[in-house]
Amino acid sequence: MKFYVIWNGENAGIYTSWAECEQLIKGAKGILYKSFKTEEEAKTAFGNDPYMYIKKNEGGRAGRKAEVTDVPSWRNDTVLPLHPDVKANAWAVDAACSGNPGPMEYRGVDLATGAEIFHFGPQLGTNNIGEFLAIVHALALMEKNNITDRVIYSDSRNALLWVRNMQCKTKLARTEKTDSLFNIIERAENWLKTHSFRVPIYKWETKKWGEVPADFGRK
Repeated sequence: MKFYVIWNGENAGIYTSWAECEQLIKGAKGILYKSFKTEEEAKTAFGNDPYMYIKKNEGGRAGRKAEVTDVPSWRNDTVLPLHPDVKANAWAVDAACSGNPGPMEYRGVDLATGAEIFHFGPQLGTNNIGEFLAIVHALALMEKNNITDRVIYSDSRNALLWVRNMQCKTKLARTEKTDSLFNIIERAENWLKTHSFRVPIYKWETKKWGEVPADFGRK
């Protein structure tokens, strides 16, 4: 039995079936993945920089050589030093939106490596919705992969409050164009209400520490 790690993208996680993993990566751009012999190795790898285990532009099947297609532009080869008050063993999340509403996307970044862990969007929405979904996405992904030794940072007070109250209190109207996003919001709210799993979630102090590392850099 092997364990398959997908480091990035909407389906980032650890899988025990190559057939399932293959379906998730098939046709996807920039997906980084590799197989491991034990669950412990897979969990360790998933929490680290994928380039510790694969080489850039190395081709071939997962399990022999890791597949890297169209290496994403978000890859940070240099991890910037963090403020002394920031916990390095953490994930940072952030969202970006062009307009309000407008094309919205969010992502999570590993502070220790600078590697993007997950990315969603763009999809019509608002920045606050993206911030909320990013935190829930991080929580669900950590639970799925039994990651309990990390914390989450978000620079959004609204999102932190919404997660605490287990409700996305957006004023965005539900229309034909936003219906699919509201379905995702409902799943996120339901996850919060039906899962007791939590890791510490901290407010990222932008004034003291600079922009959150998951920032899209479009200000």
